[in-house]
Amino acid sequence: MLDIEPAAETLNGVKMELIDAAFPLLKGVVATTDVVEACNGVNIAVMVGGFPRKEGMERKDVMSRNVSIYKAQASALEQYAAPDCKVLVVANPANTNALILKEFAPSIPEKNIACLTRLDHNRALDINHATVSTNVGQKSVKELVGDDKWLKTEFITTVQQRGAAIIKARKLSSALSAASSVCDHIHDWVMGTPKGTWVSMGVSSDGSYGIPPGLIYSFPITCEKGEWSIVQGLKIDDFSREKMDATAKELMEEKSLAYSCLN
Repeated sequence: MLDIEPAAETLNGVKMELIDAAFPLLKGVVATTDVVEACNGVNIAVMVGGFPRKEGMERKDVMSRNVSIYKAQASALEQYAAPDCKVLVVANPANTNALILKEFAPSIPEKNIACLTRLDHNRALDINHATVSTNVGQKSVKELVGDDKWLKTEFITTVQQRGAAIIKARKLSSALSAASSVCDHIHDWVMGTPKGTWVSMGVSSDGSYGIPPGLIYSFPITCEKGEWSIVQGLKIDDFSREKMDATAKELMEEKSLAYSCLN
């Protein structure tokens, strides 16, 4: 575990808790502020740290801070991590942070860099493709809900604003649910997804579903033997297409902003 010097004592507290939890697969914990010690030979890196937006800060200021953080982290992983290191970026803006990391760690395979979208996946599955087992066989969730207006408005808004609702309730961002989704993401990436199901991962686009190539974007994914593949051929309705294109446009703008910070 790596953190900045002012957080060293807190980090040591986390170390003590991990030891006290007596996880059967945990062999040891290193808590350090030394980037070389933290990155040396790692096979899986989970990037939780980032600079949060504070009151009065412009979006570009936040982006500039995060660009510098992920540029530095990329250089460390590039230099010290194992050649087959898998990297999962959690800190927001996760897609763009992952893009910066990909840019400055060219020796890490593009397919080994992802960002976390599993938390939203766990909060709500894709209504258009989800089914439920009933007494009379598989039924579409959309059909069973039977309320398109609610699905297109309140349902989406609830999922979109869930993180903000948690912050309002506990005065801190998602912790347990975020950690659980990180575990789910890494588990399925390494061990594989169950047959007949797929998950959500933010990965580098290959142009599937009309998403600009190279953009880190959330796709439906299956995993096998440590490799992920984008699920192809899913039907996209007009409403979903509009939402997907709006997301891609927003991520392209974020990418441009990040690159302007680099320059």
